[in-house]
Amino acid sequence: MTDRRIDVFLGKAKTWGAELARLRMILLDCGLTETFKWRSPCYAFEGHNVAIMGELKDCCTLGFFKGALLKDADSILDKPGPNTQSARVIRFTSLAQIAAMESTLKTYVKEAVAVEKAGLKVDFKEKTDLVFAPELLTCFQENAAFKEAFQALTPGRQRAYNMHFNAAKQSKTRVARIEKSFPRILDGIGLNDWQ
Repeated sequence: MTDRRIDVFLGKAKTWGAELARLRMILLDCGLTETFKWRSPCYAFEGHNVAIMGELKDCCTLGFFKGALLKDADSILDKPGPNTQSARVIRFTSLAQIAAMESTLKTYVKEAVAVEKAGLKVDFKEKTDLVFAPELLTCFQENAAFKEAFQALTPGRQRAYNMHFNAAKQSKTRVARIEKSFPRILDGIGLNDWQ
């Protein structure tokens, strides 16, 4: 079953439209249902998200939500970022590359569907022991309402803010990031949430 929003997405693709269209056909051939989530084409099996496509400047991607559970016999899966626990992506830079990998991709999609059918879950590492930047600890000491609002955020939102603050090399940058995030944290809004 196709979703018209994907047609619009592919029509607006800047560089990788043909490659994404080919990936779409492969995913639909595997019996997945397509929808549009997180501003991207998303593919599900019986209501469970299995894969997602994306377009970057230098490549397009096919991502698997529970890619960490796939065997990856061909060693083609990568973590999208250093802190990723579950998702894995395959990056493509040409239509020929996708065509050459079509049977392998279908095998990976079928394995991802089998993971969903089996009800397997990713065993996430405990992330409650966050190492806070000294500047954030100072803010907690100076403003109890801010500390309370930060602690009321979901663990994932706390991690996102903490990584954002700690990624700055200079103290003044960390302070600026904390100050800029202050209103969002007080309102219970995550770093990556839409307002």
